[in-house]
Amino acid sequence: MYDIIIIGAGPAGLSAAIYARRALKKVLVIEALSYGGQIINALKIDNYPSMPHVSGIDFATNLYKQAKELDCDFVFEKVEKIELGEDNKKIITLNNSYEAKAVIIATGCRNRKLNLENEEKFVGRGISYCATCDGNFYRNQDVAVVGGGNTALEDALYLSDIARKVYIIHRRDEFRASEVDIIQVKEKANIEFIYNSNVIKLIGEDNLKEIEVSNQDREVRNIPISGLFIAIGREPANEEFRKLVELDDDGYIIADEDCHTSCEGIFVAGDNRTKGLRQLVTATSDGAVAATEAVKYIK
Repeated sequence: MYDIIIIGAGPAGLSAAIYARRALKKVLVIEALSYGGQIINALKIDNYPSMPHVSGIDFATNLYKQAKELDCDFVFEKVEKIELGEDNKKIITLNNSYEAKAVIIATGCRNRKLNLENEEKFVGRGISYCATCDGNFYRNQDVAVVGGGNTALEDALYLSDIARKVYIIHRRDEFRASEVDIIQVKEKANIEFIYNSNVIKLIGEDNLKEIEVSNQDREVRNIPISGLFIAIGREPANEEFRKLVELDDDGYIIADEDCHTSCEGIFVAGDNRTKGLRQLVTATSDGAVAATEAVKYIK
């Protein structure tokens, strides 16, 4: 029996664990993959107060170590569902079950896919969702980035120092990124912009060799590349909780700044909740708030 179970070990979940343990509650963190969440893919974090230029993996590792030093329990299992009891909540994983008085859902978001034929087949064989993780495999080769936001342009900038040529394929005629990133990519001689276009086909046998791109006039162009980096946004990882808590039309758990969900005793923290700003600083803030509210609920 735990006081609080936290589902997810990203910045929000780990921050919640730290605050809950400092309130002397017995805490379990359940994570399906590895600690850190999406932030571990960031080569450099420049917008977190007092910690300029820290890498995502270093930031996440420090959070994880801090939680471990406070004697938080961790298990790495996938949560299948949550069952509500009279006084407690039962968290069911693939192989085990755990009980707690309160639960914090901090599952974050995952990378959005193009949903094209052979996309899964080519993951790790030409397709990647993390430039900083896999960019070095494509040194001195031609690659493409799909997307027009900050992540896409940051990926393109990173890849431009590694690859021979980088294509940025964007479905609109202008980017949605910060002005700083836009200026920097436009200064790179080896970056080519393909606006008002979508990737419509992935071509290759064992590995990705070519992409088919269609523009708004339905003109099709084939581009030989070795790597395709997909950066078209993220979607919340909330499917397992759809019948338990109220979600909005986009699948985010509905909650205000107090992190309360529609189900008593269940809280949400991080990018998987409805909010105006999804940044590292707001994720850690959510973790602190959700843990504080969960402690109040237990009392």
